[in-house]
Amino acid sequence: MEKFADEAFIEVSSGKGGNGCIAFRREKYVPMGGPSGGDGGRGGDLIFSVRRNLRTLAHLRHKQSFKAQNGQDGEGWGRYGKKGEDLVVYLPPGSVIKDADTKKVIRDFGQNTEDFIFLKGGNGGWGNIHFKTSVNQAPRRALPGKPGEKRSLRVELRIIADIGLVGFPNAGKSSLLDHLTNARPKIAPYPFTTKIPNLGVLTYDDLDVVIADIPGLIEGASEGAGLGHDSCVISRGADCLST
Repeated sequence: MEKFADEAFIEVSSGKGGNGCIAFRREKYVPMGGPSGGDGGRGGDLIFSVRRNLRTLAHLRHKQSFKAQNGQDGEGWGRYGKKGEDLVVYLPPGSVIKDADTKKVIRDFGQNTEDFIFLKGGNGGWGNIHFKTSVNQAPRRALPGKPGEKRSLRVELRIIADIGLVGFPNAGKSSLLDHLTNARPKIAPYPFTTKIPNLGVLTYDDLDVVIADIPGLIEGASEGAGLGHDSCVISRGADCLST
């Protein structure tokens, strides 16, 4: 069973642009062929994307640094460098991205689940083909690629639900969720069967009500043990029903 995590600190970076190339045409019958250095490729973007099958931030705990690919350098014969591949970081619904230092909210995926291009890759540098002039037919000048962006982030998970089922272990919370919705949480006759929250949807007339089955409270929960104070941190001002 994957461990539940509702908070993670990560470093994210976009890719650096590739450097421009200094090169000249060298053909048998074209002794003064001029500059042929291509441009560097653009660095890859850093993108956040919501995946509805994710329910925890545990995958961000295993890998805390995410960097998009750098653009490739330009080459001779006017060949441009390849663009760096974008890097997509997947998040569960209800995730909130904050600046790690200022705590300012950057994006709330509880309200908007569209893909978010967070950091743009650096532009590639110009090759020397751009610097040819009437007075300088053989420029030995090219530009380096622009650096990518880098940020430190705090990612929080707010469980999206209207009602949260809170109670002692093995009190029947998962059975109630199974009976009221189409969710099929694991049910067994021993404590702590539920280790991460389960979500289900109860349709009543034309209203869809999202219910969250919260892992059982343990001794010391009021001081923060287990899920502790986060047991009822459920977005949209959810009601909590004890079982």
